Amino acid sequence: MNRREKYSVLFACVLIIAIIVYQFGISPFLEKKRLFERQVASKTQALEKVMLLKSEYEKVLNKSENLKKIYSQREKKFTLFAFLEKLAVQAGVNGKIDYMKPSSSLDKISKTELSIVEMKLKEITLSQLMSYLYLVETSKNVVFVKRLAITMDGKKKRSISAVLHAETIKS
Repeated sequence: MNRREKYSVLFACVLIIAIIVYQFGISPFLEKKRLFERQVASKTQALEKVMLLKSEYEKVLNKSENLKKIYSQREKKFTLFAFLEKLAVQAGVNGKIDYMKPSSSLDKISKTELSIVEMKLKEITLSQLMSYLYLVETSKNVVFVKRLAITMDGKKKRSISAVLHAETIKS
């Protein structure tokens, strides 16, 4: 072999060794590094989500503690039915109550017992309904109107009928 052929064979051997070292040494290392980087990024995202959920949970827990404090400050014999009747007198719609149906329910998620009253007001004005709803929603007894259905009363053109579902946590 002449000198040129020796260099060609030597170059081919070095090239083959470099390819083998890259294929079995460097390439798997780089692939593992990319895999770890993806895993770290994924775990970082998961951690950020957990931290966000933790802060939301703490907010809900804080609200829950505030509500428990408010519920504990309610009078001991508080009933939603009597409370809604009392507000109806204040709003001037006590003579317009067609019916009131009390019931109770258990919240599936929080396992708390809810007191519910379905109430129908007939032949009232919109301003009377608004003042009654304002009294209900702004009371310190934490009562919520969950549903409200308003219909025009056929007897008088300026009057309406309203069916509302109010609820609160039983004390």
